[in-house]
Amino acid sequence: MGRVALLEQAGINPATLAAPLARVSAAQYGRLWSATADVLDDEFFGQDSHPMRRGSFALLCHAALGSRDGGQALSRIAGFLRLVLDDLRCEIDTDTDTTRVRIRLVDTATETPSPRPMFAYATAFIMIYGLLCWLVGRRIPVLAAHLRCPEPAATAEYRLMFCDAMFFDQPASYVDLAPGCVTLPVVQTAATLKVFLREAPANFIVKYRNPDSLAARIRRKLRQAQPVDWPDSEAIAAALNMAEATLRRRLKQEGTTYQSIRDALRRDLAIARLADTTQTIAEIAHALGFAEPSAFHRAFRKWTGVRPATYRGLHTDVNADA
Repeated sequence: MGRVALLEQAGINPATLAAPLARVSAAQYGRLWSATADVLDDEFFGQDSHPMRRGSFALLCHAALGSRDGGQALSRIAGFLRLVLDDLRCEIDTDTDTTRVRIRLVDTATETPSPRPMFAYATAFIMIYGLLCWLVGRRIPVLAAHLRCPEPAATAEYRLMFCDAMFFDQPASYVDLAPGCVTLPVVQTAATLKVFLREAPANFIVKYRNPDSLAARIRRKLRQAQPVDWPDSEAIAAALNMAEATLRRRLKQEGTTYQSIRDALRRDLAIARLADTTQTIAEIAHALGFAEPSAFHRAFRKWTGVRPATYRGLHTDVNADA
């Protein structure tokens, strides 16, 4: 299956990717991830000399599920990856200040570090971090990421996946997580694993979302109202029976802010309305709470790199070709 066929199977118009800031949904990217892994029969996408055969990630989940806490889960994840991959070496170092996940990609013939693209480190991190967050039922703060690879063109996108404190061309690759993650109990069961695997990897491909987190509760409340009626931070805190300072502190612990939640949800609603409704762009702008259509145009270009009309035309084209 070729590149265009894979994109279309995921519901992504290849022409969309010509835009510098093109956006696809987590669900679309998840479908592309799965379709590519199917074609290659490799869930590590050719980044290791030994393919990670289809179904390996599900077995990894089963292997880690019986762990008592995050520390034991990380140890099992690292051990499993060592068994199924030849070049990837995952090592866990823990002290009172941080939990360090070392990601080494080596030349198996010489056992020396082998330069790899950012995608290889990101794919390894997504699997390890996404599974760990799901096992303990919360998003674990990422403190810093040091990587051997050169800085990629899409650094801003990788910062969303990792954290703001990213450093490239480093002598070693590792990611520092909040130290308390190793003592968090594993809360998932065989029953919840079925749901997790059914929705993977879209449910953790950017960052794991805990459906019981404060951010998720806020998103659900905002979805119940029209964007023009969304409350400010003081009002949403009162609706959740907490002080505004407490809301800010808890959202910071989850790696987000109330404003970023609002902005991301407004972006998602804009994309959905352009793709799935016949509303005019002016009507969509008004419904999303923009005072003027021009403000909506500026915001949408910032989000996606294209004008609203262009995005709608691209989506119409891919539906017509399907």
